Amino acid sequence: MENFILLINIISAILLVIVVLLQKSEGGALGIGASQESYVSSRSVGNFLSKATGIIATIFIISSISVTILSQKEISTKSVLEEVEQKQESSEPEVPKSD
Repeated sequence: MENFILLINIISAILLVIVVLLQKSEGGALGIGASQESYVSSRSVGNFLSKATGIIATIFIISSISVTILSQKEISTKSVLEEVEQKQESSEPEVPKSD
């Protein structure tokens, strides 16, 4: 199950990057840009890409949170200091017994 959600997370991340790169820049790009005619015809494409970005971003966030929750079962709750203390206590030299 964790591998499936991780696969969805990776695919959604790649799709999110692609969709964001396909969107038209609204910054103006130093005065070089498309004419007004192409801007009017690209509104529907812009709306589609905006909605697609939102949907893919939501899928990415949900899958990221799901992977984190599922991986919490495998992570130990002991601190590093507790483990070091246990190792020091058990590694004390034993006094040999004399018969």
